[in-house]
Amino acid sequence: MATFISHSPAETEALGERWGRAAQRGWVLALTGDLGAGKTQLVKGLARGLGSGARVHSPTFTLVNEYLDGRLPLYHLDLYRLETPEQITGAGLEEFLRPDGVTVIEWAERWFAEVRGPKREVRSEPGKLRRVVLEVLGETERRITYDDHGA
Repeated sequence: MATFISHSPAETEALGERWGRAAQRGWVLALTGDLGAGKTQLVKGLARGLGSGARVHSPTFTLVNEYLDGRLPLYHLDLYRLETPEQITGAGLEEFLRPDGVTVIEWAERWFAEVRGPKREVRSEPGKLRRVVLEVLGETERRITYDDHGA
């Protein structure tokens, strides 16, 4: 696991942008963190790194936002309103675990029970899942811990 300390929303976006430039087809980023931890900021940077010019916002009420104008499609899921893996499966979201682009899942712990440990099998492409934990350290400071895939 790698750790990055962000001192501002702009630094969080810059990390996401770096990941977006390095992203490969099939990546699934499973984000976990409290409200305001910077999950959507990270996705904004990721979209920019993929070359998307779209305005990124959290898809809380639609469950999925698709950004198709970058070098790879970006699928942005927000599971805040869903509470159990069964509700998520019932919503038909499993297809996003093997994307034809990049999938980012906010509140991923609601799907995988515990993103930090192996309690639920995640059926994404081997080597394509990246677990990301965002922690609030201060008003603008965040600790971002993630599986490093070379980006």
